[in-house]
Formats: sequence, C-alpha cells, structure tokens
Amino acid sequence: MEIEVVSLNDKRNQWKGKLTALALSGILAAGAVWAPAQRAQAVDVWGAAAQALGVFGAYKSALSSILSMGNNVSAQIQSRRQDLKENGEDPNRHDRQVVDRVMTQLTEQGEYALKVNSLPFVWSVNNSREFNASCYPTNYVSINRALVRGLNLDPDELAAVLAHEMTHGIEQHSAHNYAKAVAQYYGMAFLNMDAGLMDWNKLNGLASYSIAKNVTLPTEYDADEGGFYIMASAGFNPGGGAAAMARMAHYLTYETQNVLEYQDPDPKNKNQENYNDHPDTDLREQKLARMMSDYGCGHVTVRDRRDIYIDGQKLLSADWTDDTYDNTWENAYYVAGAIAKAFHDYDSPDGWAFRSDGRGGMTCLPETRVNQTLQYFLAADHAGARLRDLVVQAYAGEEKSGARKKMKQAEAARRKNIQKVKEEVLGADPRDVKNMRGNADAYSDYGMGDKAMFLMNRVFAARHPENEAENYAIRGRAKAVQGDFQAALADSDQSIRLDPKNVYNFLNRADVYRMAGDREAALRDLDQAKKVDGSNLYSWLMSAQICDEMADHANALTNYREFYRLQPKAFRQIPEEYLKDISEKDCQTLRKEKADARKKLEKQIRDEKKAADKKAAEKKKASR
Repeated sequence: MEIEVVSLNDKRNQWKGKLTALALSGILAAGAVWAPAQRAQAVDVWGAAAQALGVFGAYKSALSSILSMGNNVSAQIQSRRQDLKENGEDPNRHDRQVVDRVMTQLTEQGEYALKVNSLPFVWSVNNSREFNASCYPTNYVSINRALVRGLNLDPDELAAVLAHEMTHGIEQHSAHNYAKAVAQYYGMAFLNMDAGLMDWNKLNGLASYSIAKNVTLPTEYDADEGGFYIMASAGFNPGGGAAAMARMAHYLTYETQNVLEYQDPDPKNKNQENYNDHPDTDLREQKLARMMSDYGCGHVTVRDRRDIYIDGQKLLSADWTDDTYDNTWENAYYVAGAIAKAFHDYDSPDGWAFRSDGRGGMTCLPETRVNQTLQYFLAADHAGARLRDLVVQAYAGEEKSGARKKMKQAEAARRKNIQKVKEEVLGADPRDVKNMRGNADAYSDYGMGDKAMFLMNRVFAARHPENEAENYAIRGRAKAVQGDFQAALADSDQSIRLDPKNVYNFLNRADVYRMAGDREAALRDLDQAKKVDGSNLYSWLMSAQICDEMADHANALTNYREFYRLQPKAFRQIPEEYLKDISEKDCQTLRKEKADARKKLEKQIRDEKKAADKKAAEKKKASR
C-alpha cells in the first residue's frame, strides 16, 4: 500500500496519542491511580505497552541468544569451519604466516580486556577475493586473502584493520547490533501495523537504512578508535591506521575488480546518500590521523598527505618508494607515526638516541620496522639534525602547553576502563567461572591447549574458584594438550587429593596419562573411576578404546558391552568389529548409514567435478 497523504496527519495523531498514553502509563505506575481511565483509552495504553514490551523483549531475547552463542567454543569452531568450507583456506603459506604474526602480537601485547562471557580470539585467512575482514560473535576473526594482498601484507596496516575487528569482538558489537536491529525492525513493524503508513517493501528498505546508519555505523567509529589503541599499544606504527585507509582508498578506486567494492573518487558522488554501514574512507583516514597525532602529545601532523610537521614547523616531505603505485600517503603516515610513537614512549629527547648515521647525517631511534620509513627519509632529506632540534623544542614547550599531561591523562582513563573489565572477570560469580572452565575443557577437546590455558588462567585468578579440584583437573588436561605432561600430572594429582570422590578427576588424569603414552596408568585410573561411579559412560568407553589400542580385544569388547548396556543409543561410538558381537541389529543400522554416507559423498564429488568441468569449458570457450 502506498503512503496515504490524506490520512497521514490523522494516523500520526493517533500514534502520537498512543505514545503519550504509554508515557503516562509509566508515570502512573509509579504513583497512585486517581481515577479509572475510559475503556477506549485503557485499550490504547495496554496496546502500546504490549508493543513496547514486545520490542524490548525482542531486543533482550536476541541479545541473550547471540551472547550465549558467542561464549560457546563449539560455535566458534563451527564459525571457522563454515568460513573455510565456503571460501577455502588461503593456499599461500606466507600470507597466513604474516597474519599469524600480526594477530599474535595484537592478542598478546595489545592493551585490552575480554569480558567474562567472551572467548579468546581465533582467526584464519580464507581464499575470498573480496577486500574484507570480519569478527564473528564468537570472536572468530575471518580475514580474506584479498584484504591481505590488497594491503600488500603490510604488518602495520593489517594490524590496524585486525585490531578494528578485535574491538568488535571485545565490545560484543555483533550481539548488541543484532539485538538493536531486531528491536528497531520490530518497532517500525509495530508502528506500521498500527498506522499503515507504507507497504512492507518500503518498510524493509527504511529499516535497513536506519539500522545501517543508526546501529552499525556508530560501532564502526568505535572499532576504529579501539583498534587504534590496541595496535599502538602492541608496538605497531601508530600511523598504520591512517596508512591503511589511504591504501584502501587507492585499492578500492584503482585496483579492485569487484564492482561492488568500487569507490568513486569524485567527491560529488562520495557525498551521495547510500546504505553503507561503514564510514567514508577519507573521514576514517582523517580521524585516525588525528588519533595518531594525539597519541604523540599532539606534536606531529601530516598535511596534504605528504608533508610532516612538528608543532607547526615542517620537517620533511614524503615521496613514493614503490615501483607499482604512488605510496606517498602511506609513507607520510609512517614517518609521522614513528615520530608520534617516540613522543609517546619517551618523556625526554634522551630516549630518541640521536646519533650519526655513518654517512655524514644524523638518525635516531632503534632500527626496527616501525622506524624504518622515518630513518629512510631522514637520510634522503638530510633531516636528522632538524628533527633533533624540533624534538628538543617540542619537549621544552610541553610544560606550558600541558600536552604530555593531557596525553597521559587520556591513557590513564583508557587503562582504567580496561582494568574495570579485568576486575569484573576477577569478581566473576561461580556460574561464570564454571562456564570458563567448561570452555577451557572444550578447547582441550579440540587440541587448542593455548586457548584452554588462557581461560584456566582466568579461572585461577578469579576470587570465586567454584570447584578448586576440577579447576586443577581441567588445567592439567590443558597442559597435557600442550605437551607439558609433568606439570599436567602435578595438577591432576592435586585435583584427586582435593576431591577423590569426583569421578571426572580420575577421568581427566586418565586422559593425561593416555596423552603421555602411559596406557597402563590410564587404565588404573579408569578402574578407580568405575569404583567411584560405575554408571559413568566415559570410564567404560575410554577403557575400551585404550584396550583396543593395546590390541587387548577381549577386554575392549567387555568394556564396550558395558558401555552399550548403559547407553544403547550411543552404539555409533562402538567400532563395527565390536558392535557386531554386541548388537547385530545396530550393527546393520551402522553399516547402512555408512553406505548411505559414502554414496552421498561420491555423488557430491561427481557433481562438483561436473560443475568444475563445465566452468572450465565455458572459460575456454570465452577465451577463444
């Protein structure tokens, strides 16, 4: 239905009355009701209240669901598997190694704190040709190969982009944005159902626009800011964020072959309204450049994307150093970024280590990648002595300007916010501590001992340990996954000393012995577990598996029989060679399922080959 111009004012007045009634109903609920409302008005109040509660309920329900999924290790692993299944893994090992180094430095050295219901970050580089990266609600960071290559594998630019994605995870933006989007859509839908202002296609378009601009866009700005401080605190060049935006603008304008990614360089077209939920690249570049300057006490700035100034005095002009494209902008930000980092890190010129460069000029700062571009242009422009003079002047003026004090106050405020989150983790209630321990054990199941230990370190630091014996048991298993069997057994022994009546403490130590290759010791612990709780399935299943590994088929069959007796529906856990002697019926079912699965896989392989052959033939035909 098109918008009804004639009745629009009437409909607005009707809805305005309902909103007013709703507001009044909140006030009345807090005090006495002096007179009963007329029936028609009462219906309006309750109708509006029900709609508002529906929107609020939708928000709370969506938020709870996504936060719960985000704190589920299996969901995180499935996120990664689904991504790689759909896009494939980047086959270039060097791409993956560069990203691994950047993400490891960000996660281990960056200043941030994960909420109590958040998982540690995991990541992969897929083989997608789209220039993009994303952070799932599970804190799985998906990085497209096209982005890695588009940024020329530059560690500082990658750090800026990936720290941006980490901030989405740290602040749980996906969950909150989804919940807000659901609520906003429901709210607009309720409004439209009551007022009938427009057809549903237009409503969908309006809702999508509103969500992009009012929900997603603000969190993108937040992620730029949070990402900047993570990457800078991790030791990357603070100019990397602005450099990444400059590089991105060039790539999306001149290099991308994806029409949906194309960014029109015409300022008139840039200013046209759109449904994009990301800030304009130029605006992001400007904001990140200001943050870089503020990080260095406001001393260093870049003008015209080329000229580097210190407190209003020009130091030098950057130039391009790449044979394939003009990278002047990036060089300018890297020169300025190294200077900003030095102003941030050192409270006096002494820390800059000004010295002869051995070629008749002057250089400064350690010879690291972060300072490499600065040192190159200092030598090329013979600007080392001028930099020294400008730096000395800058420090001399700080007491009057208060620039350093302001920078440190801002940094102290950020660290205070981070510490607040850390305190919340330390004060986590026993239920949350138990969830962390369960997630740690799940990581061990997947062979991810480092992630398990990350969570167990949080568990042991918590003021409410919930179950100290199980904490030792799960940490011991995590250490075993990492290959530290001596420390693993020490923790496992402690868990049993603290609680010898908990069957899982014996099961966990048995698993540690098994990973260490001591099957006899593992079986002894499993026998003890059976004495503690003979109905526990895992003690029989693990015993059967270990006996099978030792070629003790008779005892393997005995244990599988008891496992089946306790849980017949779990017959798929029993190998066919044993199941045939336990239940011929279930064995036939298992054989049929395997045969069906094999046929399905063979058909899938044939279909994929047929599709690939067809695509290759079409490509060959088109090239003629």
